[in-house]
Amino acid sequence: MLPPIPEDSEDAFAMAQAATTPPRAPAAPSQPGMTGQPGMTGYVSTPEENAAADSLDAIRAEGLTGRQLRMARRVAQKHGLAVTSDFDAVRQLRAAGIDPFQRSTLLELVVPARDDADTDAAPPAQRPVQLPVKAATAKLPATAAPGPGLPSTDLNPNERRAREVMAIQRDIAKRRRRKLALLVTRLAFFVFLPTFIVGYYFAAIATPMYATKSEFLILQADSTGGSGIGSLLSGTQFATNQDSIAVQSFLQSRDAMLRLEQDVGFKAHFSQDIIDPIQRLDPGASDEAAYKVFKKNVKIGYDPTEGVIKMEIIAVDPKTSQVFSELLIGYAEERVDDLSKRKREDQMGEARVSLETAKEERRTAQERLVALQEGSLLDPEGEIANIRALISAVELQLQEKELALNAQLNNARPNRARVDALRTEVRLLTEELGRQNNRMTEATAGETSLASKTAQIQMAQADLVTADLFLQSALQNEKQTELEANRQVRYLTTSVRPVAPDDPTYPRAFEDTILAFLIFSGVYLMLSLTASILREQASS
Repeated sequence: MLPPIPEDSEDAFAMAQAATTPPRAPAAPSQPGMTGQPGMTGYVSTPEENAAADSLDAIRAEGLTGRQLRMARRVAQKHGLAVTSDFDAVRQLRAAGIDPFQRSTLLELVVPARDDADTDAAPPAQRPVQLPVKAATAKLPATAAPGPGLPSTDLNPNERRAREVMAIQRDIAKRRRRKLALLVTRLAFFVFLPTFIVGYYFAAIATPMYATKSEFLILQADSTGGSGIGSLLSGTQFATNQDSIAVQSFLQSRDAMLRLEQDVGFKAHFSQDIIDPIQRLDPGASDEAAYKVFKKNVKIGYDPTEGVIKMEIIAVDPKTSQVFSELLIGYAEERVDDLSKRKREDQMGEARVSLETAKEERRTAQERLVALQEGSLLDPEGEIANIRALISAVELQLQEKELALNAQLNNARPNRARVDALRTEVRLLTEELGRQNNRMTEATAGETSLASKTAQIQMAQADLVTADLFLQSALQNEKQTELEANRQVRYLTTSVRPVAPDDPTYPRAFEDTILAFLIFSGVYLMLSLTASILREQASS
């Protein structure tokens, strides 16, 4: 028997190599006359030993691990073989027809020891069946421990291994069937049963609903003028984008629902007994509950690329659905007209205010000019011109009379009467010239002079002209604003009129059931993944 096998594989391998190395006889010196043949003295190996040595060398060359060598030694010890090394254990086990590295070999050898006395004393029915041993497996080396000489009752290792594999496969199949049954149960409870209930509701319980579809657009009046980006976008859906969105929001608001309630009784229609309990509105329901039903049965979509508002109204009967659709289109048209009216009034209001202001200013300027003209001469400038012309005429006459008087005085014997007459004329002309100069001074100096009044009248006339210009500009602006406001007017046109359907539109039993199945499957999948992740995190 060999010493106990160490646990370390490297130590076991080194010990096995040291134990299996056969003793070599010392080499004899070469004899003269013999070349290449060493002399041998003392020990001569037999052919069986040489064959065993060659077999050990071949086993050693296989590169077996320490674990395999230890397993071979244990198997040899179980079979009672006298081995000198781990490699010798491999050699003897292979010679006996036993696989030294088969895992089932160790399990097959661990059998309870039977007492011959107990076996003989057992009744014939309980005695083990004695089977003959095959010739290939009965050949044991002479060094093996003597056995009882009875046939072996152990099964073939291959058959035992096949039975164990089959048992494992059966256990795996059983567990798979159990897990599959649990999976089917969960799917049936969480997916198939709810889907069946939903499908049964849609097919047998849900009240048929009728949907009326319609389409309408919000357009802008054609523009005959303008330039730039505004003229490029005018008449397209981009020019009415905000109005379309505003109308869509209005049709989906509580205001539209309340107007329907006032006009045709929206709550009473959806509170009828013919409607199933899930879709029915409770009698005396609040506006909030009615608004939820309104949003569910009034579907409105807006396509910004085409500028079309699509509306679908769902009701219990087709006639009511058509009436609801027509009323909502009427509400939308009123809202569009209201938006256009407010926009037009805002633009026209400023133009009208500016026109009224210009008219008032012109009226004030004209009244001031009339007041100035009433408080003075009609034409102060003409009066001043007349005074200047009269002064010029008097100065001319005075100069002539003075020349004539000087001519008379230069005579040696002037005519006294002629001289007196000329002096009187000169004096009168001088007085007239002074009086006219005083008139001119009074007309050109002071706050009440004709010159001052003339300046005031000229300023009043200038103000009147300016007021006229402002009035003309305000009138032109008012006309231009009116034209622009008319071009920006929005109006609603219905491209698809609401028509009552012949057959019920909802519920769509097949499509809704498939959708419910997909929803339940997705919820179950998400819950399963979440539970698996949490279980893995908790067990790690």
